[in-house]
Amino acid sequence: MNIALISEHASPAALLGGVDAGGQNVYVDEIARALAAMGHRVDVFSRREDSTTPAIRHWSEGVRLIDLSAGPPHPIGKDEIWPCMPALRDELLRFIHKHRLRYDLTHGNFWMSGWVAAELRRRRSIPAVQLFHALGITKRQHQSEHDTSPRDRIAVERRVIGSVDRVIATCPDEIQQLERYYGALPDRIAMIPLGVDTELFRPIDRSSARRQIGFGLESDDRVLVYIGRLVERKDVRNVVRALARTRLTWGPQPKLLIVGGETASPDPEQTPEIGELLRVAAETGVADRVMFAGRRERAELPLFYAAADVMVTTPWYEPFGLTPLEAMACARPVIGSQVGGLLFSIENESTGLHVPPKDPDALAGALSLLLAERGLAEHMGHRGWKRVHRQFTWQAVAERTAALYADVLDRASPNRRSSIENGEERIWRNLA
Repeated sequence: MNIALISEHASPAALLGGVDAGGQNVYVDEIARALAAMGHRVDVFSRREDSTTPAIRHWSEGVRLIDLSAGPPHPIGKDEIWPCMPALRDELLRFIHKHRLRYDLTHGNFWMSGWVAAELRRRRSIPAVQLFHALGITKRQHQSEHDTSPRDRIAVERRVIGSVDRVIATCPDEIQQLERYYGALPDRIAMIPLGVDTELFRPIDRSSARRQIGFGLESDDRVLVYIGRLVERKDVRNVVRALARTRLTWGPQPKLLIVGGETASPDPEQTPEIGELLRVAAETGVADRVMFAGRRERAELPLFYAAADVMVTTPWYEPFGLTPLEAMACARPVIGSQVGGLLFSIENESTGLHVPPKDPDALAGALSLLLAERGLAEHMGHRGWKRVHRQFTWQAVAERTAALYADVLDRASPNRRSSIENGEERIWRNLA
């Protein structure tokens, strides 16, 4: 198949760890590579953010990155991109026409790219699949007046759901959200979770990992790690407060290692949340036990997971969350909020523990258990490793995704297929 992956703000080439870069970038990169390894050809379309880089880059065997001019040629916040989408659609249509391309299917990522995919389906009769990565109605429920999404977002999401051939949900909670709040029909939803690179994220000896990352960690230290974006909704402040309430009866008290931010060296000016975390750590008396590693390259992250006894993530909400899978692939137990995708990826009392969000006392209790019982923690970590290899490899995700694509194409009507060719010149006369 020839596949067009559309991801307006999250290119595989983007640095991870910034405010608008994270799991979606990883997903688009990994699914493109995995599909190409199966013999498909994949073009990834994103908004051009740097006029000095080539518009077309050969990213890996069978994968091209294509940057389209839509809006200013520099990074802008993803909540500011929506007005650029008509231009992105038009540039994509021109690219298809100029290079005489025939895409079997488009795959939208995030709501704005979903609108573009729905537009191509309407204008060019190209079947479309959509993965939202996050739903606007969930964000509004949790952030209320602090939600900075464009006011059109939820209405556009509903339109996309009604226009594309199939919507991919990454977990059971997302299926419920789609059906309850958006009226999505069950037979139009396919559940395919995200995945993890099990060659990169793998078990590493804890002592060796601690020596390599530094930070003065000793072999008998009890260490928690948080890896991810440093924004308020991830609620790392909750982890710091729980750290202050966790008291072990023997040995050194636990330490927290925080990996993430806008810069390689931790900078409260560039990452305001670091300043808030420093304030909370000082107020609760644990400033000497909270360490900041700054933004790290993805290839370094396995060492940070491996250096920890427990990985912690307690966001207010989480559509899916890749970092728990990465920790599990490194054979580390995960304590996570009982919200969204974490209810699915973490098996409570098997691969880790669930705790209520915004509850530092409950989190402190879970931490005390796993830090005191290292054997239990290691047992959970081993179960997590088995669960990842059984269900969450990118190869498995790509196989299910390709099967979904094939099903969508099988159901496409002959009239729709013929209209792609018969209507091409008419469409381009209208565009001109």
